[in-house]
Amino acid sequence: MQKKKAPPRRRSGCPLNASVEMLGDRWSLLILRDMMLHGYQTFNEFLHSGEKIATNILADRLRRLESYGIISSQQDPADGRKMIYALTAKGMDLRPVLTEMVLWAARHEATGNQSLVRQMCTAKEELLAEAGKRWESKQGSLNS
Repeated sequence: MQKKKAPPRRRSGCPLNASVEMLGDRWSLLILRDMMLHGYQTFNEFLHSGEKIATNILADRLRRLESYGIISSQQDPADGRKMIYALTAKGMDLRPVLTEMVLWAARHEATGNQSLVRQMCTAKEELLAEAGKRWESKQGSLNS
């Protein structure tokens, strides 16, 4: 079993700095998006996401997110060579943050996925609640 790496020491105690150090690169945010919106759980699913992340970067970001307690991993019971990644409660707390980032970008830039943006604008609380229910359901099946 691989020993989990401790999170790096922070440059300062500023809360914004802590957020940026944990989530400040696009790949980490895109991995979280894929977990929340698409239900991705495996390395291969993340690897084949639209942005074409390199394998070494993906492996590094998954380790980093896990070291910060934002995601967890466990061996796939069906194939012990594979890992299954899941958001932790700390990771799920990022739902409103990521939603606001999507809405901010859509207000200021020409972006795609306008159906999702419209849904976030008109039914944000319902979307956040649905994601929470899906997560709780997965948590129950992981702990069974």
